[in-house]
Amino acid sequence: MAASIPKIGWEQISPAPLVLVFGKESYLAGRALQRLRALLLLEDPELEVHDVDAGQYSDGALELIASPSLFDEPRLIRVENGVKATDAFIADALRYLAAPVDGTTLVIRHDGSTVRGKKMLDAIRSTPGAIEVVCQPLKRDELVPFVRAELRLLERDATPGAIAALVDAFASDIAELANAVRQVAQDTDGTVTEQVVRTYYAGRVETTAFAVVDAVIAGDVARALVTLRQAIATGADPVPIVAAFAMRYRQLAKVSGAGGGDGQAARQLGMQDWQVRNARRDLRGLSDALLCDAIEAIAHADAAVKGAERDPQHAVERLVRQLAIRQAA
Repeated sequence: MAASIPKIGWEQISPAPLVLVFGKESYLAGRALQRLRALLLLEDPELEVHDVDAGQYSDGALELIASPSLFDEPRLIRVENGVKATDAFIADALRYLAAPVDGTTLVIRHDGSTVRGKKMLDAIRSTPGAIEVVCQPLKRDELVPFVRAELRLLERDATPGAIAALVDAFASDIAELANAVRQVAQDTDGTVTEQVVRTYYAGRVETTAFAVVDAVIAGDVARALVTLRQAIATGADPVPIVAAFAMRYRQLAKVSGAGGGDGQAARQLGMQDWQVRNARRDLRGLSDALLCDAIEAIAHADAAVKGAERDPQHAVERLVRQLAIRQAA
């Protein structure tokens, strides 16, 4: 059995004679192709770039494009729509795989939604020197690392609350999430905080987990439940909603035991001054006993939404109702 080729993430793509960009997440595939082109241009600014639609392919075109030119410039051939590849393209691709052209990088994009071109895919995956770039949709728990990586590329720092706010507001579309990260990083100065994100994207964040937490801490049972239901109706997941509660109540617990002024406590706790100031305001209506009970309830809800119970939406609504009623008492 032929050895399989390396499978890597889109951000790890590097020049190779043959690259398969596979998976349904078109945004990540596009990022991978941009990165590959940039890397090849760094190697040689004379790079020739050719685009081919495998679904509209005519017999012999691949061989013609890949043939060495008079001046022997390196070339990048980007093949889109491999999932609808014509019989002619599949046949020509198989012939090319048997004898790749030196100095040519062939990239084939296939989203995997059908088995069209399976023989071609199998051949690519057994070709020495080839690589496969996996571009599948990111799972919810992969979005926070994605945002962190985007911020590193932009050389910006952000608080965990800011990252959670971005993920919560734009989790349904990875392209929108990446654009939101880039926009807030380019348009603001200093560390990106939760407050910055909530102010900057007020229209998107107003019915997210953070608004639910705010309503609960304010003891507004009706607003908390309405906001929660709006958030879930627009695609918010119970897991990050409970995570937002855990984050906020952990902050409250840390601040409750801190002495000194807001600035001094912030430095001791690794928080922003405004976070300490807001936490102390919220703690005025929260006894130590209520805080302990809330943290315990959040722990139970966290387990429930992660599989301990069959209905995660019911579990998070129960948490919201329970905490808001206690806060209002």
